[in-house]
Amino acid sequence: MTPITRRFLLGAAIAPMALAACGNGIGSEGAADIDARASAALEHLYATWPGTRDLDARAAGILVMPLMTKIGLGFGGTYGRGALRVGGATVDYYSAASASAGLQIGAQQYSHVLFFMTQQALQDFRSSPGWVAGAGVDYAISNEGETLLADTTTSLSPVIAVVFGQTGLRIGATVEGTKYTRIIP
Repeated sequence: MTPITRRFLLGAAIAPMALAACGNGIGSEGAADIDARASAALEHLYATWPGTRDLDARAAGILVMPLMTKIGLGFGGTYGRGALRVGGATVDYYSAASASAGLQIGAQQYSHVLFFMTQQALQDFRSSPGWVAGAGVDYAISNEGETLLADTTTSLSPVIAVVFGQTGLRIGATVEGTKYTRIIP
């Protein structure tokens, strides 16, 4: 086991500050800003991949995370804030965060939407004090963002993730391991 070093502590202290500086909603105007960003992200998603409108129409609710910022230099983290919409109206606000360690370097920003395809999936998400996206989440668009997958597996999944708008120097973005927590903006 490796002892905790000053370099480790410095990296752990710098990562959250770097995330805060990346324009991910921290220090924003609160709910109105999150809602405006969520609406703009959805407009971009629907314009780029029109097939996602069908997912929205069938979903019990959607969580729109308009801007996720992911950085890493040995230790990494991801943070963003978004809106949970049911029937087109925002009902709650959430933060999303994850941490990682290992061989990594770079920064990336992206958006994602979680489509809760069943009332039970939506209820489980809303009643959890801190829901973590895991292996039960299916992706409708590949990491390269090339095509919308509309196969039987995707159409029967309780939660479908669409990751889009990726920019930066890191490769790939997923929601696995991301913890979502209800917030008051």
